[in-house]
Amino acid sequence: GYELLFQPEVVRIYISLLKESKTPTILEAAAGAIQNLCAGRWTYGRCIRAALRQEKGLSAIADLLTADSERVVKAASGALRNLAVDLRNKELIGKHAIPNLVKNLPGGQQTPAKNLSEDTVVSLLNTINEVIVDNLEAAKKLRETQGIEKLVLINKSGNRSEREVRAAALVLQTVWGYKELRKPLEKEGWKKSDFQV
Repeated sequence: GYELLFQPEVVRIYISLLKESKTPTILEAAAGAIQNLCAGRWTYGRCIRAALRQEKGLSAIADLLTADSERVVKAASGALRNLAVDLRNKELIGKHAIPNLVKNLPGGQQTPAKNLSEDTVVSLLNTINEVIVDNLEAAKKLRETQGIEKLVLINKSGNRSEREVRAAALVLQTVWGYKELRKPLEKEGWKKSDFQV
């Protein structure tokens, strides 16, 4: 029955698909399945989150953030958000996936970002927020990768959707909530008003 979905062997199959396949539809489907299996606080979700970490699946999902297919990027982002509910996963995702999450955001001075849909940008922002909540090191990594610049641009530019602005503002508020980051941010020229809607 449906219990087969929650077996460690199935996690290995999904990870194998993520590592071996080059087909965007398969990558999107595998990441989407992982996202669904890791959703919520239920027992099997906790088991799948731990199994994915133990099987070294987090890096395979984080690598999908560099895919050319927007659907693959969005599915990977959603999977990482649900995986980050687990504190150890959150630490690892913060170390290894924040740069690619930031690269996908619109704006900034580095290479032009992909022209992603509102839904995908909101998914990326929600994932970043999930990863940096209660994770100072990930918030520092966000700052180091020009994430603040991109978030402020989304929040203040006036050419982004209301959903994107709200999601960016939430991330900025989370960052400003870290007292340890305020002085370094102010030294870089940011003001408290940059972190408010």
